Formats: sequence, C-alpha cells, structure tokens
Amino acid sequence: MSDTSPRNVDASLLAHLQTWQGRSETLHDTLTSAPVSGLSATLDRDDPAPQPGTALPPLWHWLYFLPQVRQSGLGPDGHPQRGGFLPPVPLPRRMWAGGRLRWEESNPLQVGQAVQRVSRIESVTHKAGRTGDLVFVLVKHEVHNEAGLALTEEHDIVYRAAAQPGDPVPPPVAADTGAPWQREIVPDDVLLFRYSALTFNGHRIHYDRRYVTGVEGYPGLIVHGPLIATLLVDLVRRQQPGARFKRFDFKAVRPTFDLHPFAVNGRPEADGKTVRLWANDHEGWLTMQATAELF
Repeated sequence: MSDTSPRNVDASLLAHLQTWQGRSETLHDTLTSAPVSGLSATLDRDDPAPQPGTALPPLWHWLYFLPQVRQSGLGPDGHPQRGGFLPPVPLPRRMWAGGRLRWEESNPLQVGQAVQRVSRIESVTHKAGRTGDLVFVLVKHEVHNEAGLALTEEHDIVYRAAAQPGDPVPPPVAADTGAPWQREIVPDDVLLFRYSALTFNGHRIHYDRRYVTGVEGYPGLIVHGPLIATLLVDLVRRQQPGARFKRFDFKAVRPTFDLHPFAVNGRPEADGKTVRLWANDHEGWLTMQATAELF
C-alpha cells in the first residue's frame, strides 16, 4: 500500500511525484448502450433507446474506461490506492477540479464503437494554500475510435490536506442572476448513488454520510463535479436539441452538497455558438463555471 499519511509537500517529495510526469496508459472499451440508457434515466431524460450508430452525448464518455480495481486495492476513501498511473500524492482529500474538452467535428463518438483512450500525466505542481498544501495533477486523455482521434480532454485533479478546525474558508462568489436558461436540480441520495454506480465511483464522499462528515469534515454528501458538468451540458441539449459541441471548459469553484437544491444556468452569447454556463447553490453562490462552444 502506498503511503498516504499526511505530511508537508517539500521539494524532495515534489521531485518524487514529478517523476510520474510523462507516464502514460492505454485503455480499451466498447461504447455499449446500457450505460447510455442508464444515464438518460438518471438525468430524467426521455431519450429513444440507443442503437448502434447513435451519437454519444458530450461528456457521456465518462461512462467508459472505468477503473476496475479489485476490492483489496481500494484506499480508505473508496478510491483506488495511490500510485500506479497517478502519482501517490500523500494528501487525503482529492477532487476533480475541472477540465477542457475538444471534439473532432468529422469523427463523432457513437454507440457500438470500439474505442481506445491514451492518457498521459502532463504535469504535477505544488502550491501552498491558506489551508495547507495543494498538489495539482494534469492528465491529458485522447479518445480514438476506428476512424482516429475523436476527443481530446485535459483533466485537472487537485489533492489537499484534511480539513482542520479553524481553517480559513475561501469567500464565496455570487453567481449571476436572471439566466435565460435555468433548471433546478434536487441532489438526493438516489441521484448521487445512481451516478456513482454508472461511473463505478467508490469515492465515499458521494454516498457515505458518516465518512464525509466525520472524516473529511464536510456538512453533507458531495455532488460529483462531473455530474454537475454533465447537467450543464444537458441544459444546453434541452434548450438546443441537436446541438453539437466543439469544446467545453469547466472549473469547480465551490463544493455542492446534497442538503439543498441547486441550479444550472445558461446564457447564449451573441455569436450564436458560445454558451456561458454556471451552477449555483441554494444561497446563490457560484459552484461551477463553464463555457461551451458549438459547431
């Protein structure tokens, strides 16, 4: 088991973690229909049953290339133990902080395709934050089908120290109001469970209330960042059925908990191709910001 006991990230440890830069792995999968049907139901969509050749909605590739780690290989937080492809960062809290995605217009991902994902550790960087060390890992994924490159994704992962009593809390940012597109989401236990199951995500912060409040110090279950991003994209698809995404950039700003409803919002720009998107909690604080560009 990798050492994940909390300690300061000094120059020696950072140098060790940076030896993971340049590492790569290649995974293979098939874009089967069952996960597509499952996510459609989870998002409360009334989509026709997916058939071979059905376009895979944007971000739904996250239903594939899932980590099939043996039960004995999981850490205390329900994630795979540190090490292997990702560096063994010895900080207990980790989150999907954001990402940037680019789709190839002439080569869409479709149900039934055999696909390959090539992943590479692009960088490992350190920052001393107000509540302790932060380590950022940038992973680049390239998804190919039989016709070649279909999608490029940069994935930001952040590791941080455990919460301590008296830690300073970052000031919240007020979200914009009056969005022309808006949808309220009720993040109950069932929604979080279904998304965790679809993505084979064992991270206990999304379903184990005793763990997330008693160990990680949060007030409630945490809504998956990728789920919020998917709901932002879904908002565009509900408002503009048939929209094809060229790019999508998103950044998590503040955790969202299952204790209250939250909102996803959208505002189309004057160019007719760009949509500004954001999520806010029940108090109106910004929780995620994103930009979508359509073909």
